[in-house]
Amino acid sequence: MKHLLSLEALPASDMVEILAMTQKIKAERGHHAELPLKGQCWGLIFSKSSTRTRVSFEVGIRELGGDALFLSAHDIQLGRGEPIKDTARVMGRMIHGAVIRTFAQQDVEDFAAYGNIPTINALTDAEHPCQILADLFTIQEKLGTYEGKTVTFIGDGACNVPVSWIWAASKLNFKLRIAAPVPFQPSKEILAKAGPNITVTDDIAAAADGADVLYTDVWVSMGMEKETEYRLAQLAGYQINTELLKKAAPGALAMHCLPAYRGKEITDEVLEAHAETIFTEAENRLHAQKAILAWLVK
Repeated sequence: MKHLLSLEALPASDMVEILAMTQKIKAERGHHAELPLKGQCWGLIFSKSSTRTRVSFEVGIRELGGDALFLSAHDIQLGRGEPIKDTARVMGRMIHGAVIRTFAQQDVEDFAAYGNIPTINALTDAEHPCQILADLFTIQEKLGTYEGKTVTFIGDGACNVPVSWIWAASKLNFKLRIAAPVPFQPSKEILAKAGPNITVTDDIAAAADGADVLYTDVWVSMGMEKETEYRLAQLAGYQINTELLKKAAPGALAMHCLPAYRGKEITDEVLEAHAETIFTEAENRLHAQKAILAWLVK
């Protein structure tokens, strides 16, 4: 049985296959020849609030012929302390697959182990694999390929999004630069497992120099609100703005996984100038996740 729990555990060949399926599924939207989820009901188990992830998965499941059942952790026994392995063993007997958005990576791993149904990590504090697959597809659409390109992530380099970028760059043919203050750089343990395609620096100008993509994310992720003041102070110099874009390659993309806090990690001017790319990136969550769903039940 297949799962998508992390990019660290996903072979490069599977990433390439999912990206190829994404292109086909996007082109066929509205007239799919096959409905791989026909007759299935998938559960969306969310402990973290969401806009893009929830909408894209609910729409995607339905467009592939299935039904989606949204379950907030606050509305089920999981939110009252039931162990994830017990929730998994019950739901595994009732639904056909699970999409989980939560805090601990171990919860997703345990659900997959005990539920005995295809399980997707829709975001944990450790990884955000669906986002990066959609991002790679967007780069492929906009630049023709991600191979040989340089992606520069700017901001909190230790959060789930850049960590998933690390695993992708370790397995695929592109370079990743992470520009972050030292306290916000990936852990030594993660970097020890990363490949030679990854560099980490606190020099934002050097990281942006000649890059094909400048990418950022929020400075204060969900669950880190108590650190807001500290984070804003530490990350204030790590913003995608017009001056930084001038250092990137001609025609470089500015990307953001959203939601964006304009004037912090990205300026309003840059976001609006690159809105077509950024909102195509958001749309591509739908197509990439439909490909993931189809790949899991293939």
